[in-house]
Amino acid sequence: MNTDENNKNNPQVGEQIDENQTDDVVIESDDTLDDSVIAEENMAETIKKLRAKLKKSQADAQEYLTGWQRAKADFVNARKRDEEERKEFIKFSNERLIESLVPVLESFDLAMANKEVWEKVDKNWRIGVEYIANQLKRTLADAGLEEINPIGLKFDPARDEAAEYIPVTDQAQDHIIIGVVQKGYTLNKKSMRPPKVKVGEFRS
Repeated sequence: MNTDENNKNNPQVGEQIDENQTDDVVIESDDTLDDSVIAEENMAETIKKLRAKLKKSQADAQEYLTGWQRAKADFVNARKRDEEERKEFIKFSNERLIESLVPVLESFDLAMANKEVWEKVDKNWRIGVEYIANQLKRTLADAGLEEINPIGLKFDPARDEAAEYIPVTDQAQDHIIIGVVQKGYTLNKKSMRPPKVKVGEFRS
């Protein structure tokens, strides 16, 4: 038998047959898939960071807004206090001037108190004086001056000054103001001068 025949009959000697070559399957690596996964992970991380920054920015904005609102409220309250203090200052800034005019007002009242004598004065002159007196009263009233009229009220040491105690037989008149020695005044509801009064004192 020659060599060629031996090779045909014995395939192991000749060309070797690879059983695995009949259905070769080539698995290639997908670089594109790996890149997309990495990109998605990076995007998720970026979104996470952006959300954290947004949350911090919102918190900062709310803090600034709260601070601004508080500062605005403080400013408004300060302006209100300043306005109230200004009004109070205006009310009482002329107190000394008004106090100095009260004796003038009382001089007018004293001059006109005796009706019999006052009626004998020249009518035109009397009308002129009465007009000036009334004008002064209106001006002082506009400035907040009010006369205290305690007649018939119970004596109040916080409001009145007792000038004299008058014996009374009626118990209902005990500690009741029955006369005024000197008028009292308030200025813008604040006591400026207490009235000097006569107070009834019951004696059984």
